[in-house]
Amino acid sequence: MRTYSVKEAYVTLQGEGAQTGRAAVFLRFAGCNLWSGLERDRATAICNFCDTDFVGTDGDHGGKFVGAEALAQHVKSVWEESGPEGGKPYVICTGGEPLLQLDAAAIAALKAAGFEIGVETNGTLAAPDGLDWICVSPKANAPLQQLSGNELKLVFPQDEPEAQPSQFESLQFQHFFLQPKDDRAHAQNIAATAAYCMKHPKWRLSLQTHKLIGLP
Repeated sequence: MRTYSVKEAYVTLQGEGAQTGRAAVFLRFAGCNLWSGLERDRATAICNFCDTDFVGTDGDHGGKFVGAEALAQHVKSVWEESGPEGGKPYVICTGGEPLLQLDAAAIAALKAAGFEIGVETNGTLAAPDGLDWICVSPKANAPLQQLSGNELKLVFPQDEPEAQPSQFESLQFQHFFLQPKDDRAHAQNIAATAAYCMKHPKWRLSLQTHKLIGLP
């Protein structure tokens, strides 16, 4: 029976992309295949601009859960404790890289617990069947395996040629978002992203609104 390692789980409003403003349980799985999560490895990581702590299981409502049913019941308890009354319960599986752990058993158990399921993935692993919303965020030097979904959200700008917006426009996604890179040049990145979207109407601007208004 599989053990799932969860960094944290909490209810908040989705702050990015097409589902901005929707209440959800953020189920953050520990671990990633593009960076160890340790600062000593950041400079040499495939993805070196991640702003998320996904190391270990010591976050709010984090832990190790033996079996898909235990995981799903934990997510349900988090929703019942802090989620809104009414509406369809929604869980966003994120990380790190959630598809290292999110499997058919976990999806089935979460569905049985009444959840609609979204995933935020770097796209280097094929998504299992049964997901309701797939958001792919490509990274340079990380070949994509998941070539379709609901939204493609590209952090912008990335210098590498293979991480330019034009490289992804032929993929099968409903929505295409550019999200300004959150680093020391954030103000300049916002301006550059807005300018690109003005000239390329296939792309829409996605801001991390949870950071702007102080939500987790």
